[in-house]
Amino acid sequence: MNGHGKILWLAFVAAAVIVGCGRQGSDKTTPPEESADASVPVARVERADLAEVVTIPAEFRAYVETELRAKESGYVDKMNVDFGDRVKAGALLATIEVPELADELNNARAAQARTEADFTNTHLIYTRILAVNHDHPNLVAQQDVDTAAARDLTAQAAITAAQADVGRYQTLAGYTNIVAPFDGVVTHRSVDQGALVEERSDVLRVSDNYRLRLDFPVSVKYVKDIRVGDAVDVVVESLNGKKFSGKITRASWRVNDDTRTMTTEIEVANPNLELVPGMYASVAIKVDDRPQALAIPIGAVPPGESATTVDVVNAQNEIEERPVTLGIDTPTQYEVVDGLKEGELVVLGRRSRIKPGEKVEPKMTQSFAER
Repeated sequence: MNGHGKILWLAFVAAAVIVGCGRQGSDKTTPPEESADASVPVARVERADLAEVVTIPAEFRAYVETELRAKESGYVDKMNVDFGDRVKAGALLATIEVPELADELNNARAAQARTEADFTNTHLIYTRILAVNHDHPNLVAQQDVDTAAARDLTAQAAITAAQADVGRYQTLAGYTNIVAPFDGVVTHRSVDQGALVEERSDVLRVSDNYRLRLDFPVSVKYVKDIRVGDAVDVVVESLNGKKFSGKITRASWRVNDDTRTMTTEIEVANPNLELVPGMYASVAIKVDDRPQALAIPIGAVPPGESATTVDVVNAQNEIEERPVTLGIDTPTQYEVVDGLKEGELVVLGRRSRIKPGEKVEPKMTQSFAER
């Protein structure tokens, strides 16, 4: 072998050694690292006071509203208010002029004065006859004494009748003044100053808007759950979703035959007149109370499944799929009727990334008793 051939052979041997070493290195496998247990959010099965919440539309109305009518025919002499005005009980709102009524009152007073004068004279005669008859028993005939006594009684009766007439016309004169029967708001004015009004015709309407009634119909299904004094939540969407709490004040305790509902009412204080009769609201009432029921968060139950199951982390920190029977639901919780025990841990959220039997690391979320 010449020098050139020897060099080629050495190069071939060196390449073979390098390839062999590369194959030997590529056959070596690194053992896989042990994977850590998956961390899953869990919540504890706890007892809680549960109740189903039903939302019912409602409407505000004035606590008291009345039409003020003319009790006598006449002309509107003064109109002291307009619609929208706030009034106090007893305030003079309008005056009706009835000219002939004033004349009749004056005549009645004059008649009363005449009867009082007649009585004074008749009574004086009677008392004198009695005095003479006392001093001289046989001087005055008994018939004259009896006649004087009868005239005295008649004069007294005439005074009583005259006083009654005066009182009647004074009462009628008082009817010409229309006053506010309670604190409230003038919500309607039917006539203007100078207008002729007939007896019993409408003049003004006054509403007590400082306290309102919020009426809502309760389905016959939930009538059994209505109790006076129970708290309810109210939302008024027209006031930017204003929320407040109230209490059931009264119920009709009769189910309407046509609607199969019972009228229920809440009294609402309205000192600033922010709420107006006719406004709508939503009333949330609690029904089907379940005190100290076993409960789990809504997130523990997969939505849309016909057979309800939950994932439970058992004592060995392994996933266990558990069939459960659920009762009522609230916005945050389910009632557990069967399948779980108090204190067990249920998995929250997505369950597709874990399987039954898989070992996990439970991560406790905030207890809903603390929320």
